[in-house]
Amino acid sequence: FPFSAAPVFSTNNLLPLFPLAREFLSLCGASRSSSKKTDYSIRSSRYFNRKKSSLTEKENCSDKSSLSGMEKRKIDGIEAAGFNKERAEGRDGARKDLKLKVRKLNPINTICYVQILGTGMDTQDTSPSVLLFFDNQRFIFNAGEGLQRFCNEHKIKLSKIDHIFLSRVCSQTAGGLPGLLLTLGEEGMSVNVWGPLDFKYLVDAMKSFISNTAMVHARSFGPGTGSEGSPGRNLGNPNGPFVIVDDEVVKISALLIKPVPKSKKQKFTSESAADVSKPGDVSVVYICELPEIKGKFDPKKAAALGLRPGPKYRDLQLGKSVKSDKQDIMIHPSDILDPSIPGPIVLLVDCPTALHLQYMMSLEFLTPYYHVPEGSKLVNCVIHLTPSDVASMDDYQMWMSRFGDHAHHIMAGHEMKNVEIPVLKSSSRIAARLNYLCPQFFPSPGIWSLKGLATQTESHKMVCFLSINLIREGSLIPAENLLKFHLRPYANLGVDYTCVPSKSSSSEIIDELLSEIPEISDATQRVARFWSDKNDESMNEEPWLHHDSKIVPSCLCNITREDTEIVLLGTGSSHPSKYRNVSSILINLFSKGSILLDCGEGTLGQLRRRFGVERGDEIVRGLKCIWISHIHADHHAGLARILALRRDLLRGSKHEPLVVVGPEQLKQFLDAYQLLEDLDMQFLDCADTKQSYLRSLESNRENRIDSTLFSGGSRMRNFSKKPHDPASIPILNSLKRSLNEAGLEGLISFRVLHCPHAFGISLQASKRLNSDGSIIPGWKIVYSGDTRPCPKLVKAAHGATVLIHEATFEDGMMKEAITRNHSTTKEAVEVGDSAGAYRVILTHFSQRYPKIPVFDEAHMHRTCVGFDMMSVNLADVHLLPRVLPFLKLLFRDEMVVDETEDDIVAA
Repeated sequence: FPFSAAPVFSTNNLLPLFPLAREFLSLCGASRSSSKKTDYSIRSSRYFNRKKSSLTEKENCSDKSSLSGMEKRKIDGIEAAGFNKERAEGRDGARKDLKLKVRKLNPINTICYVQILGTGMDTQDTSPSVLLFFDNQRFIFNAGEGLQRFCNEHKIKLSKIDHIFLSRVCSQTAGGLPGLLLTLGEEGMSVNVWGPLDFKYLVDAMKSFISNTAMVHARSFGPGTGSEGSPGRNLGNPNGPFVIVDDEVVKISALLIKPVPKSKKQKFTSESAADVSKPGDVSVVYICELPEIKGKFDPKKAAALGLRPGPKYRDLQLGKSVKSDKQDIMIHPSDILDPSIPGPIVLLVDCPTALHLQYMMSLEFLTPYYHVPEGSKLVNCVIHLTPSDVASMDDYQMWMSRFGDHAHHIMAGHEMKNVEIPVLKSSSRIAARLNYLCPQFFPSPGIWSLKGLATQTESHKMVCFLSINLIREGSLIPAENLLKFHLRPYANLGVDYTCVPSKSSSSEIIDELLSEIPEISDATQRVARFWSDKNDESMNEEPWLHHDSKIVPSCLCNITREDTEIVLLGTGSSHPSKYRNVSSILINLFSKGSILLDCGEGTLGQLRRRFGVERGDEIVRGLKCIWISHIHADHHAGLARILALRRDLLRGSKHEPLVVVGPEQLKQFLDAYQLLEDLDMQFLDCADTKQSYLRSLESNRENRIDSTLFSGGSRMRNFSKKPHDPASIPILNSLKRSLNEAGLEGLISFRVLHCPHAFGISLQASKRLNSDGSIIPGWKIVYSGDTRPCPKLVKAAHGATVLIHEATFEDGMMKEAITRNHSTTKEAVEVGDSAGAYRVILTHFSQRYPKIPVFDEAHMHRTCVGFDMMSVNLADVHLLPRVLPFLKLLFRDEMVVDETEDDIVAA
């Protein structure tokens, strides 16, 4: 056994540990041998009365198409029962033909505005997005991490989006794109996605885990894209403008800006930087021009010129000249119509560095938009996605002043004041309530240091001070979440703050809670006594806690609060929701560093919400490794953003590339992505950290690796089918050094049953000395990843201090769990019981359970339900089951199933 002298179990010996597995073997066998309808006899939850909780006779009939492959099988040495073989082997699911939506355009739009979508405004982890809204069309600029979750929170329907434009191609602006495309693909929809020429690198990378059908409408523009199939025409300059959209509603053009080489700053023209940029350097200025508003038709003028009411009125309104009915003259539109109003113009500017600024200031194509005389088309609004350190430069301020007094400048670079107002108010409200009930497991969110606050506030004041001297007072507008700038109706042209959310204090949230559930105040005091009363005997009054769950394992003897903390950054499955982000777990080892287990989209934002920006960055800087369970996007789509930030934080200091351990398909994505931007990482296949593979390396004398860190036992013969990869040896040694520094003795990956190359992980801490000189064994934390219950997981979790197990479905949805190779709540608990795990934390809940999942308290004697931002210090882990009934009380009025999520939960 990897980490102790525990007996080695055979697969056959483990099958009796799964009563449900035996049941499903017989059920599946019955369905194959007989056409008789089968009743699963699954008791629906007593907390829910919903039709889907118990399977109907129609669902339970012998349907070979739904139950084929859901039987006892063996894959890569895993023997299990009740799983979907086709899904485990990656052969499930029909490929969808994703077609673009066809909109009926309305050239006379009654409503049009741009709106700031404040993704990342409170955590500064990603670029804000901008929505350009028309009656029948929607355009979004930038798709950073958290865009899906943000739109869900604020009821912005992604199905209405026609085009997405990227101002740069990097993790800050495009981190949310993979998850967005997958969700739209599952709903049978597609969207046009546009980016500069290096967008092709991101497209190639995403194709490693997103089907080609979902990527078919992803297009790039830039030099060399003028052939057939290109996004649009350009006017001869290789750097633009590129006309991307040009219809009766709007014309959208793109200008490329590139960094100027420092050696050429003195003598520079826009053409001189054409061939010096590298992938990821190119940025874009987007120009959105609305058509002019036709002047009002004057029937008195028409009558005076001898024109009778009729079809000729419409012809004149459409710009056609007509002949008078009573006079021998031609009547032109200008004779009848009032003067037209020029259509408004909006610019979106992303100038990431001072070197880009030099290039942008030289762009001759922008000249017609500077100091335009009255009566001509004016730039009404400039949205600056430019970072504040660049926007505060004198040259940038001078460039802004070129647009004249009529232009409003919305500064959407990260503003310090936006940190105080969460962009995800629903999850913030839940976090405040959980913190009130049990601050030990649900700490208050991290806050900025006063030093950082003062520095950024002064930076903001400097921007405002410079701008007031150069730009008309009142035209400089700090961006706020959901701020609008109306373009039509023309009478409403200007800024609108009505949608900007107000700040909700935690005291207001708690007052609301106390009015809803008055007894929560007493519950809070009772929970607090778990920590204050060291000799609390109340545990004996909780008979549902089994005797063995009260016995604290020796590895927790005298453990300090500075040893280890498990932080659940994301506990939802499939896609982000208002209340739960997708999978990510931080193993916080405090001064010794930390390890990330899975890294779904938005992980960095969650990390900063939990610890604050400054402390969150320290954790990223001190990461020892990142481990990814499988290739599904909800487990790794946030990886590039974390790696890119770590690269920036450590730039100029001596360090080693971070080791990323993941399934082999993940390497395809990372290799392709690194053509776009360097991620400063080394990749190690999960299969290279399997116990059998590491022991085979140890037995091979040609390999110079001490695998005792990973294998932790006597040598054994080679059971691994994976050939030895010499390139993995130095990376394994690098990982060994990092884990040793973190106080870890073992890291073992093991196969689980979900999809091809799906893994779980076991982490073993090093032994330590007690005050009397005796040896205290190290703790063991096991994470299941996504899986059906399987023997290898039980083996790996044997004697675990904490087992973190997925529990995607409630007990009444066994058929769905089998079809999708996930676990039910009861199955996850039974795995923990069979493995003898001291505590079990449930996670990865279906988003149909918006706030708290379904569970049967009778089975939860060693278990607790996980929530986003839940932080479990190993010094407190013994108290987990005791808090569970109070969590149930907290959500007693909200334990409902969100049926609207059923259609997209399989994304």
